[in-house]
Amino acid sequence: MKRVGVIGGGLGGLAAACTLASRGHSVVLFEKNDWLGGKAAVLEQDGFRFDMGPTILTVPSVLRQIFAEAGHDVNDALDLVRLDPQWRSFFDGGSTLDLVADVEVMRSRLVQYAGNATADGYAQFIDYSRRLHRISDNWFFWRSIGGLRDMFDARNMTKAGTLADVLAMRMGRSVASTVRSFVPDARVAQMVDHFTQYVGSAPDASPAVLCGIAHMQTQEGIWYPRGGTAAIPSALVGLAGELGVELRTGADVRRITHTNAKVTGAELTNGEQFRLDAIVSNSDAVRTHRELLGGARKFERRRRYEPACSGFVLYLGLKRRQPQLLHHNFVFSADPHEEFDAIYRRGEPAEDPTCYVCAPAVTEPDVAPPGGEALYILVHTPFLRSHHDWSRMLPAYRDTILKKLGRTAGLEVERDIVTEATLTPLDIHNRYRVLNGAIYGLASHGKWTGAFKPANRSRDFEGLYLCGGAAHPGPGMPMVLMSGWIAADALDADSAVPKSTRRRTPVPAGA
Repeated sequence: MKRVGVIGGGLGGLAAACTLASRGHSVVLFEKNDWLGGKAAVLEQDGFRFDMGPTILTVPSVLRQIFAEAGHDVNDALDLVRLDPQWRSFFDGGSTLDLVADVEVMRSRLVQYAGNATADGYAQFIDYSRRLHRISDNWFFWRSIGGLRDMFDARNMTKAGTLADVLAMRMGRSVASTVRSFVPDARVAQMVDHFTQYVGSAPDASPAVLCGIAHMQTQEGIWYPRGGTAAIPSALVGLAGELGVELRTGADVRRITHTNAKVTGAELTNGEQFRLDAIVSNSDAVRTHRELLGGARKFERRRRYEPACSGFVLYLGLKRRQPQLLHHNFVFSADPHEEFDAIYRRGEPAEDPTCYVCAPAVTEPDVAPPGGEALYILVHTPFLRSHHDWSRMLPAYRDTILKKLGRTAGLEVERDIVTEATLTPLDIHNRYRVLNGAIYGLASHGKWTGAFKPANRSRDFEGLYLCGGAAHPGPGMPMVLMSGWIAADALDADSAVPKSTRRRTPVPAGA
């Protein structure tokens, strides 16, 4: 049994802590804030309850695996509600389109909306996405990966089908170009692009393999946990407590101690020191090296990582619901190329942004007083630049967003606002200790290497493991949970203790 420290009580850290404890290790988790769950936090204000960060759960099989490690059923801990239609799309010009999980039903709707070519192309795209999902399950997920060399070594390159899988990944092609090779209608292509917005990167700069996310979502669905997404870390905290994990909030790690490139422990800002056999860092991978390990020169010489985008969030408590909204909605920009150019290349907030709008009262009325709505509006913005002053930018950008909602979706909410709060990129940077306010960790830009994040098993420090949105396999709630499982699995495999008889293979998707 090893004494393991987990730095950061976000979803990845909680997943790692639970998995390690399930396998017999002694675990202490350090969280600098006074709550656990990271970005999956909750805001309660004037009788309204808002999810502050993620609002949906996809690929629930990952969460199921973490509970299965301890012999538990996730359905005993969470009340998950499947949402279908998955979201409603509002397009510039006044048309709307609902995304449904059933591919044949969606195809029939697209015949009426955009014609046979787009309808057939969408079905073919999902079929291609299914293959990418299988490739990811076979070569990419559930193990520590930092690059192509980790996926395809000399031994497995000789396996039947490996070359075909490599070719199917369309290395050198982008998400955007791949989508448009299947889907000719610009509106539908824009909607399909947003399957990959969970990774916070530009579709025209992200590798085609990320198109596999579309099948993950249509196959396993979109889910809402009653009580909001904060119910997920709450369930993990409960599991961690049952497994004997020591949970320390208000415990800010100042540095990771190490000797001869081997982790030896952690020191808190209050001077407390802990001798540890290994550490899983759920803190941002770049900031872990820069701030906790005393330098990232070797880590960043290997590859320069770019922060993913940030975001601006409006939390609006409304006195009445908006009848045109589903639980999840996208209000799309008129020109996605201009939008992405502004955010990802010029580093400026888009003048005509795409807005993600969550209206959860349709599923759980208790989020607001009777008849009301706890509206959550997220707009992607650039990661923080030195000239960004969000205290000055906030009022004008709030006005830009509300005008956009009225112009494209007919949402006139100003007069119905009872209470209001905001979250800016600077707030995100300070609150969650991410790199330059990036809510999705590291960008997936690069048509050849963009899918790869830092490996979960450190190449530089023995006993150091990484998880979270800035580690493999990347951002988004299921991937972050998976990163925690992978980091724990790698640590357990490296341990001198024989593998626990409780060890389980990952639960197949959709099981």
